[in-house]
Amino acid sequence: MLTLGPLAFAAPWLLLALPALPLLWWLLRVTPPAPRRIAFPPIRLLRDLPVAEETPARTPWWLLLLRILAAALLILGLARPVLGPGAGAGGEGPLLLVVDDGWAAAADWPARMAAATAALDRAGREGRRAALLATAPTETAEPPRVIGPMPAEDLHARLAALRPKPWAPDRAAALAAFQSWRGADAGPLATLLVWDGVEHLAEADAAGPLQAALAGAGPLTVALAEGRPIRLLPPPVAEADQLRVRVQQVPLAAETEATVLARTGDGRALAAATVPIPAGAAGGEAVLGLPLEIRNQVVRLGLEGETGAGGVVLLDERFRRRPVGLLPGAEEAADAPLIGELFYLDRALAPFVEIRRGPLDRLLARPIAVLALADRPVPEGPEREALTRWVEAGGTLLRFAGPRLAERPDPLLPVPLRAERQLGGALSWEQPQHLAPFPDTSPFAGLPVPEEVTVERQVLAEPSPRLTERSWARLADGTPLVTAEARGRGRVVLFHVTATAEWSNLPLSGLFVQMLRRIVALSAGISGQEGGAPLAPLETLDGFGRLGAAPPAAAALPAAEIETTLPSPRHPPGWYGTPGQAVTQDAAQAAYRRALNLGGAAPVPRAAPPPPEGATRLGISGIPAERDLGPWLLAAALLLLAADLLIGLRLRGLLRPARLAALALLLAQPALAPQALAQVQAGSESDGIHALATRLAYVVTGDASLDETMRMGLVGLSDFVNRRTAAALAEPAAVVPGQDDLSLFPLLYWAVPPEAASPDAAAAAALNAFMRNGGIILFDTRDEGSGEGYAPGARAALRRVTRDLAIPPLAPVAEDHVLKRAFYLLPDLPGRFAGGQVWVARDQDRANDSVSPRHHRRA
Repeated sequence: MLTLGPLAFAAPWLLLALPALPLLWWLLRVTPPAPRRIAFPPIRLLRDLPVAEETPARTPWWLLLLRILAAALLILGLARPVLGPGAGAGGEGPLLLVVDDGWAAAADWPARMAAATAALDRAGREGRRAALLATAPTETAEPPRVIGPMPAEDLHARLAALRPKPWAPDRAAALAAFQSWRGADAGPLATLLVWDGVEHLAEADAAGPLQAALAGAGPLTVALAEGRPIRLLPPPVAEADQLRVRVQQVPLAAETEATVLARTGDGRALAAATVPIPAGAAGGEAVLGLPLEIRNQVVRLGLEGETGAGGVVLLDERFRRRPVGLLPGAEEAADAPLIGELFYLDRALAPFVEIRRGPLDRLLARPIAVLALADRPVPEGPEREALTRWVEAGGTLLRFAGPRLAERPDPLLPVPLRAERQLGGALSWEQPQHLAPFPDTSPFAGLPVPEEVTVERQVLAEPSPRLTERSWARLADGTPLVTAEARGRGRVVLFHVTATAEWSNLPLSGLFVQMLRRIVALSAGISGQEGGAPLAPLETLDGFGRLGAAPPAAAALPAAEIETTLPSPRHPPGWYGTPGQAVTQDAAQAAYRRALNLGGAAPVPRAAPPPPEGATRLGISGIPAERDLGPWLLAAALLLLAADLLIGLRLRGLLRPARLAALALLLAQPALAPQALAQVQAGSESDGIHALATRLAYVVTGDASLDETMRMGLVGLSDFVNRRTAAALAEPAAVVPGQDDLSLFPLLYWAVPPEAASPDAAAAAALNAFMRNGGIILFDTRDEGSGEGYAPGARAALRRVTRDLAIPPLAPVAEDHVLKRAFYLLPDLPGRFAGGQVWVARDQDRANDSVSPRHHRRA
């Protein structure tokens, strides 16, 4: 291999042909004279018999120069020139690539791969063998090992398949693998270490010993990104009215700042917080203030402009604040210190929920997760009816016993109270009763029961066959302490003691706070199984911070250990939980998930020791990719030779101007065809004809804002389909039924505004013909599920719009429908809001294997 400044030649021996160019010049000087056309008179032939000695015509100097240039380009192209060859590792023997592929390498992974690929390309040109050692454990939990040595060309595929991992590298295991490999072959070696520059363990990891071992085996080149901030995002601190976000960083000499984005489950950014990090500091913090309704939609925090699992935090129910309403039995002295009915409830709930106070009608006027009634009977009338409707719609009614409730029980209780105890309302013992361990089916399962918690009085439940399954907590003698019953989509929970310390010291204990947290979490559709029950990995983050299927080695993790577990191949960061189950009267079970974050238990990142003395440092920021000039030079040589051929034919008179023009037109046709097609397509679009491309369409509503929203949404959908499938969708089109030809579109998206009018006869006929011929119309009312109330009046507008359309009876999409089978990787069919229903033609009204026509209404 020959290197001349920024240019290298992989086959330099071919350059020996360059001195032969003068000989080629001499050979190409002569060109046969062009033939002449003359008349045939014999006299002319006789006159030309005495032929004088002819001197061959000379080749024009510019044509000779053209041929010499073509020959030189051919020689240079065959010599395989490379522009900007990567720096070699030096030394002799095989090249060992050692790559840090932990979480800290994800932010500038392309630059790291460019540095490693450039070194591997150079080793291939030099004919050296190469080996690869990745320092992080694999997704199958295998420790690091050396791959190779093998020809550098064969190692390219292994290097290209390498991806960053969402856990830290194991440099101690990498050192052991290197020493074992060197024990089998102790010959000359050169090493390129693509290093992340981070010390990943709280105590010193094996970064220093690994580098020392590599330097001892031969020349060592260390490639690292100098000056780039390496950041880690730990979970935020949830406060009463805000999230306090922190960013950890390897200290830098200059002041920097990071931006943390709060995102919803579908990726929408709701807020941003800028975190300043002073010079030399290991991190900074900022406040992310959001209204409660918006804050509870945030499921992910991420560092803006950075990729990697270290810059992502998943937020589970621990970081949400559910609204909880408090109603006392009597407003007088309800907040009196130590004796007030709401005193202990307020202090137990305030750190993790939003407390709301006021009359019942005002509390129920806004969305609320839990309503706590402290010794407050619910008399018959509007108040009981409103509470019943609220519970059946999904609310959690939390009630506490007391003298008033024992005297006047009502139907909004999970179990009937014993008749003989209703007047007195309490049960007394000679000795206080302790709590029994919580049953496995209880949401309180796994919570430790303090020995000092005792109960002196309680209201008793009427014995019944279902009392056991409705009991979430019991006393040591078996009497129920907490009972619950499902009512519709919600539930009623009763503590058989007061919310004060009058009947029990439970409100004085930390167990009381934990029990309330479980109930509040349960109100959001989350089970309280946080004890020793293992949680399986549902979705995990990859090295780039993207959620996906869990790797093969991922295992279940006890919920109690999720905050202290350091992510690894066995427990990668992501969502953990149990499969979703319906809430039944037997046990309150629901889809439960907890987040394991990389920044939760990982130590604060700090700079690792510098490379050993004698090692070469190589910056990887902005390393340009090598460019092989050989194909370009050969192509230029072929063009010059083709030009020489045409010029030679023209000089010999074999290529007349008419023929030359025809040949030029023939060669120009491939280049002109796309332009002509584009002009035809552009002209067709301007005339409203879209037959040359497949595109989606939306029905014009007359609302400019809504029409633009539909257009932007379909543009994004078309772009996503083009990138992820073999389809090629063009720009979406706006159509007016009855005026535009609908047969050219496979799907019409129709957002129905509340003021939408009925289509006229021509529009209805066009829409019916479109559906009859297999077209799909997607009606969007934007007012179902969690979006209920977003577009009031849209349902009535939908009935007006579809009054004259031949739509068959609809039914909710079944599990065996073609939509569910086609999108089998989706657990549901999501829309703008969660919880919406998709309606399709009934089974008996479908044809063509349910493919078309299809009529959907997506909320």
